[in-house]
Amino acid sequence: MKNKEYMQQSKLDMDDKQFHWSQWQLLDSILPTGGFAHSFGLEAAIQARIVSQPEDLKTFVIHLLDNTGSLLLPFVHSTTLSPDLETWEKNDRFLNAILTNEVSRKASVTQGSALMRVAAIVFSEISSLKAMRETSTGTGAVSFHHAPIFGLICGLLGWDSTMSQRAYLFITLRDVISAATRLNLVGPLGAAVLQHQLALVAEDTLKKWMNRPVEEACQTVPLLETVQGCHTYLFSRLFCS
Repeated sequence: MKNKEYMQQSKLDMDDKQFHWSQWQLLDSILPTGGFAHSFGLEAAIQARIVSQPEDLKTFVIHLLDNTGSLLLPFVHSTTLSPDLETWEKNDRFLNAILTNEVSRKASVTQGSALMRVAAIVFSEISSLKAMRETSTGTGAVSFHHAPIFGLICGLLGWDSTMSQRAYLFITLRDVISAATRLNLVGPLGAAVLQHQLALVAEDTLKKWMNRPVEEACQTVPLLETVQGCHTYLFSRLFCS
């Protein structure tokens, strides 16, 4: 009896350890999801002279976090709570309808498709993830937007909604500051300092917008939407969006 209890406890311990490793891997920048190919409109904002110095960059990132929280966190929240095919497809179609900016829509689909493909291979123990991808690929039922897929994966990995929403803001903050580094707005050390400084801003943004239904998703900084939409008109560009 004691041996059986020991085996059960050992399995629980292993599951807990696997949970943490999966959590860190999903947030690791080495995961090939294509996030670093996008600047969230920062490149267009630089060429439009909206962002030209570090202080402008800080303001841009703060507004981006707020926009992400108001528009995308509801979709992360919903699919984390109900990580099933029906909820995912419904949220994906809804998000596709409200994303009026063609640049951000394509960026969302590109990153979401890559994330779904990578996650289905990496987290092979989650058979339902691979099944949902195979069921939806090529059918036109979903566009594979990034935010609902991120929430779906988090839910299937056993994350709670608060953790998944905080993680989504984290990768947004990480990726836009990485883009700023490659656009020579800030150096690597300055980027690390800026990310640390904005961590509390991101946390406040989380508290402001977390746990909202998808029906309340909205844009809070329309200027960012307009600027990002101009990305395709840039004569020369480093990023896809």
